[in-house]
Amino acid sequence: MPPRVMRAYATFCGLALARAHDKAGDAAMIAGYLGNIDHFDEAMGDYAIAYGDQVERDYETFVKAIRSGRIKTDVSPSRLATALR
Repeated sequence: MPPRVMRAYATFCGLALARAHDKAGDAAMIAGYLGNIDHFDEAMGDYAIAYGDQVERDYETFVKAIRSGRIKTDVSPSRLATALR
């Protein structure tokens, strides 16, 4: 995919995501529903940390797959090594 097309695609994806979140609900109403108890906040924090850890593990697996040759790339090895650092 040429960079120009990729940028346009990313823009459209971002717009669709923003619109979906815009339709997600009124912030004051959601805050009232959740109340003052910290359970939701703690659950979201725990989820974010676990998700970040999983992303790091997935990236490590991805890098290993590229270096072992299981995943092919058209990027030169030197540029790939620089990008994966």
